Amino acid sequence: MPTNHIVKSFDEDLKRLDNIIAEMGGMAEMLLANAMEALLKRDSEKANQVIANDKLLDALEAEVDELAVQMLALRQPMAEDLRVVITALRTASIIERIGDYAKNIAKRTVAISQAAPVGPTKTIGRMGKQVQSMIKNVLDAYITRDAVKAEDVRASDGEVDALHTSLFRELLTYMMEDPRNITACTHLLFVAKNIERMGDHATNIAENVHFLVNGNAPIEARTKEDDSSFVVVGSGHKTEGKDNS
Repeated sequence: MPTNHIVKSFDEDLKRLDNIIAEMGGMAEMLLANAMEALLKRDSEKANQVIANDKLLDALEAEVDELAVQMLALRQPMAEDLRVVITALRTASIIERIGDYAKNIAKRTVAISQAAPVGPTKTIGRMGKQVQSMIKNVLDAYITRDAVKAEDVRASDGEVDALHTSLFRELLTYMMEDPRNITACTHLLFVAKNIERMGDHATNIAENVHFLVNGNAPIEARTKEDDSSFVVVGSGHKTEGKDNS
């Protein structure tokens, strides 16, 4: 990657971009971890803290936007330097969306905490930990410019998709067995989808890392394992197909 530019302040700006992205990534990890803890402990107060702290992530994204636009206008970067700035802009936006999903989980937690507990909550907790690991690993790959590690994250997204499908089926079953579960399970369906989307966003960052290091997008299309759109509970079968949206 580009180093030792004639204008020293340009190197400082590039490093600052990386530092802000790293800070955003750490904050997104924290928001997800706290949101999942609030969900599992049915802690509305902690959930409200997650909702409030999402604004800090928004502020950091705005800082990346401002710095990137300034660099594009004043430095007119080319080649690898231009990829760094473009990738920072894309990645900051993705991390901000991850924070939004964590906030959404926290909002659902406030409602879930007022309903009777249901079994799949712990399974969702395992799904959350898996996605949290993806976020950590892909941000490490971004900072170290490690395209191989990024590809490992990209490959692991299928596991999250498969777990989401399993949870979707399980939650529908709980609702069919006892209508009193409908409220909590409906919120948990949205929580599970939010976590699955976080995994997708971590994968998008992995593709950004590939572009940053290699100058092109990954050749092979991402394999999607989320069949939740085709799940039919109670009929003894599910419609064949894949959700590639």
